[in-house]
Amino acid sequence: MNAAIHLPEERQAAILALLRERGRVLSAELAETWGISEDSVRRDLRELARQGLCRRVYGGALSLLTPPEALPTRIGQDEAAKQALGQAAAALVQRGQLLLLDAGSTNLAIAQALPLDHDLTVATNAPVIAAALLQRQGIRVLMIGGLAAPESGACLGARALRDLRAIRADLAFLGTCALALETGVTGFDLEEAEFKAAVAEQSTRVAVAVTAEKLDSVAFYHVLDLDRVNHLVVEAELSEERLQPYRDTGLHLHQAKRDR
Repeated sequence: MNAAIHLPEERQAAILALLRERGRVLSAELAETWGISEDSVRRDLRELARQGLCRRVYGGALSLLTPPEALPTRIGQDEAAKQALGQAAAALVQRGQLLLLDAGSTNLAIAQALPLDHDLTVATNAPVIAAALLQRQGIRVLMIGGLAAPESGACLGARALRDLRAIRADLAFLGTCALALETGVTGFDLEEAEFKAAVAEQSTRVAVAVTAEKLDSVAFYHVLDLDRVNHLVVEAELSEERLQPYRDTGLHLHQAKRDR
C-alpha cells in the first residue's frame, strides 16, 4: 500500500481494493499508513457507503456483497472449494443426529459429503438438496414444504416456517450469504433471512461454512449474531491473521484441507 495517498479519489480506490482483498478496513490503520487524519478516512468511507460500495461499522468498513446469482448457476461455481468445505463440515456430524440444511450451493456440497453409515436424518427446505440425499442410501430425508423460490432454490413462507417449528435438530448447517464479526450472519432476501433465523432457533448447535469472499462481508438483512454460531468452516487458503479475530470470540474454527 502506498504510504502517501492524498487525493480522495485515489484513497477511495485503494480502500475498495483492500476491501476486495481483506473484506474489512480499519480507519485508524489507514490513517497511520497514509499519514492523514482519521476524519479524512471516515469521509472517504462515508462517500463509499453512500455509493453502496461498502458498509460502515464501528472503527472502519466491511465489504458489501452484491446479491448472488440464482442457485442453478452457483452450483457449478468454485466446485472444488465447495467440495473441500463440504467435507470439512461433514466431519462435524455425529452418529444418530437430526440435521437441518437450508438452501445453498455450499450446503449442497455438505449434503453430498455426509457419511452414509451414521444413521442420519436430514431436514431441508431445498428440493435440490433433498433430491441429492435421496440418491444416497442410509440417510432419511425430511422435506420442509412451501412455495419454492426459483432464485434461492428454497421453500419459504408460512408453510415452511410451520413445518420447521415441528423439528428440533441436533445440528444445523446454515447457508450464509455474508458473515462478519460486527454484523454476524446476514442475507439478501428478507423472507429467507427470517427462515434462517428460525433454523438457528430450532437447532441445538449451528455451523456455518463460508467461501473466502463471504467472510468479513455484509448483506442487507440480519440473520443472527455471531455468538449464536458454534462452528465456522472456512477455506484452507485464509490466513491466520484474518482468522484470529474469529478464534478470539470462542468460535470453533475448522479449515478445509488444501488441494494436493
